[in-house]
Amino acid sequence: MSDGSSPSNLNVFETDPKEVIYAERLTKIKGILSGETSIQLTLQFLYSHNKSDLLILKTIKQSVEMRNSVCHSATIYANAVMHAGTTVDTFLRENLDWLSRATNWAKFSATAGLGVIHRGHLQQGRSLMAPYLPQGGAGGGGSPYSEGGALYALGLIHANHGEGIKQFLRESLRSTNVEVIQHGACLGLGLAALGTADEEIYDDIKTVLYTDGAVAGEAAGISMGLLMVGTASEKASEMLAYAHETQHEKIIRGLALGTALTVYGREEEADTLIEQMTRDQDPILRYGGMYALALAYSGTANNKAIRQLLHFAVSDTPRIVSLLSESYNPHVRYGAALAVGISCAGTGLSEAISLLEPLTSDVVDFVRQGALIAMAMVMVQISEASDSRVGTFRRQLEKIILDKHEDTMSKMGAILASGILDAGGRNVTIRLLSKTKHDKITAVVGLAVFSQFWYWYPLIYFISLSFSPTAFIGLNYDLKVPKFEFLSHAKPSLFEYPKPTTAPTTTSAVKLPTAVLSTSAKAKARAKKEADQKSNAEKVSGPEPSSVGQSSGKGKSSTEKDGDSMQVDGPPEKKSEPESSFEILTNPARVVPAQEKFIKFLEESRYVPVKLAPSGFVLLRDLRPTEPEVLSLTDTPATAASPAGGAATGQQGSASAMAVDEEPQPPQPFEYAA
Repeated sequence: MSDGSSPSNLNVFETDPKEVIYAERLTKIKGILSGETSIQLTLQFLYSHNKSDLLILKTIKQSVEMRNSVCHSATIYANAVMHAGTTVDTFLRENLDWLSRATNWAKFSATAGLGVIHRGHLQQGRSLMAPYLPQGGAGGGGSPYSEGGALYALGLIHANHGEGIKQFLRESLRSTNVEVIQHGACLGLGLAALGTADEEIYDDIKTVLYTDGAVAGEAAGISMGLLMVGTASEKASEMLAYAHETQHEKIIRGLALGTALTVYGREEEADTLIEQMTRDQDPILRYGGMYALALAYSGTANNKAIRQLLHFAVSDTPRIVSLLSESYNPHVRYGAALAVGISCAGTGLSEAISLLEPLTSDVVDFVRQGALIAMAMVMVQISEASDSRVGTFRRQLEKIILDKHEDTMSKMGAILASGILDAGGRNVTIRLLSKTKHDKITAVVGLAVFSQFWYWYPLIYFISLSFSPTAFIGLNYDLKVPKFEFLSHAKPSLFEYPKPTTAPTTTSAVKLPTAVLSTSAKAKARAKKEADQKSNAEKVSGPEPSSVGQSSGKGKSSTEKDGDSMQVDGPPEKKSEPESSFEILTNPARVVPAQEKFIKFLEESRYVPVKLAPSGFVLLRDLRPTEPEVLSLTDTPATAASPAGGAATGQQGSASAMAVDEEPQPPQPFEYAA
């Protein structure tokens, strides 16, 4: 008996409810601390709330000449940025022939762009990129450019969360001698192992650097910096020593930036290295010294550091950027524009916009490019209702893109700006500070590397590291997203999504003036006729009543006709209803930074926040736990890569793919008033 009862006791012990609850809670805490829970919820939010406008991309694609490879690539970059984190790759799937024209490094960038689109898809990242990844070691017959791009894409998908992919990237790096694949693997490894200071990975990357290949060496230099970011490691002197030995400018550039990244946030500790770099004979290393100074004192507003930078920029004025923006040197103007874009990103600051406006029509092409990109960074998620210059800027971008005679540099800037303005399906902003006002290392590093795009376009994708979703996501005790309503106490137009663009139509424009002219002409004719009848009636006191009746009958019928025509013209002249002073939002909802101060919670609501917070992830207390719950965000973006799901989301810009097959709602009942 005892033998038979023992296993049953064991089973009881194994299925102890307390143990199960404890294990579940532990799993939840691990998910929260590792960031996986927030990444998954963000991915679902960006997928279900994607409002990107494919017509903008279609217009860009049609206006770009096939021969212009720079603008062709810029369109691919803009699409990736516009759909960052949404998993919607509809535009690429619908334009495969056009996409296939990308060759060599353009193909590398096109493949890497998938990493930006699927950023945060940690569970399925590798399977999504599988068709492009190297098969069986050193290339499986595919293009080395697409294979290298795929490895870079894996790094972008797993940026700062690379535990599950690091080993695969290391193996890919070791098993190839092709520089292009090494380039992608190095960038991918640097992103996946960001800030881990892993010695083994460092040695793998150093091996690639010491082969002295220009292309692979450049990525290796940047990757070392990403790996050692903020460690102030002794490895920096090793990197500088190799930069002095090599003859390749590309490698020196990569190492200059990589060395600067190692001293991120170290302030005075970095002064020795900064002094060494800024006094170097090599101008590229002096350039790296400026970045070392900026990264070491990032977010501190340290006067000593600013004074040093101003000295190097040949200026000693307190109005730092405004005077630099008027410099005779176009490179200084370009730098000033990007500085404003980075420091004021997502704020819509009026002074920043006023400073950038003249630079968008500068005489030098690359200054215009920098100003357009910077303006988009400042204006991201700012509505036209809150600043009319946003609409003007969008029209300016369209004009530059459509202008056949515009130079390539400006056109590229306008295309990238279009992508940044609508980044992440119009649901993300660029944010360098966390909610608690600490620097976000991933975002700062992302923008620092992004600002090197002027000499190496694939680095444009690093801007996606600085994207932060602007969402209110309320969670119940089970970390699920229940449906509940809350209030935005501001006019909806101030924070609404931009209206979708429409294809231009010429038919309606012709009819309106005709209707107005005919109406006014008839009104004048009728008034003249009535005046004539009145004067005739006074002269002749009605000798022929039948004729008068006939005449008045005619007058009546014409009046009726005129009345009818006036009724047709009437409706457009109706006054528009006054806009509501508030808006009801449903969890989860887009809440932009400027909107946070207007968020209020309804008193009779079933859910109340445990801690009052206007945006981000907010835990909710259920005041009526016995009632059944209705959940949001139940559709997972696992199928988002399929053409059907992507097309529905991209074209409609609406919520989930579950609503695709539903019939449209009938219009609300209304009463026609003449």
